[in-house]
Amino acid sequence: MEDFVAWVIDNVEWLFSGVGLVVLAWVGRLIFKKTHASSTQTIRSGDSSTNVQAGRDVNISTKKMGNDVEKE
Repeated sequence: MEDFVAWVIDNVEWLFSGVGLVVLAWVGRLIFKKTHASSTQTIRSGDSSTNVQAGRDVNISTKKMGNDVEKE
């Protein structure tokens, strides 16, 4: 570990130049790369049901029918 720290101190200018950042990003991606595919979505539904499945936000607008409103 001491050798690595000494190397970083000796090569700090090169390390944080454009080439060094590209190499660090490539090494970081190799280390932290996902090893499995992204999760899949499944949905189960019953008879006569309405289902909505999305990976993000869902906006649903509904219209009120004249017969749906109760009068007092």
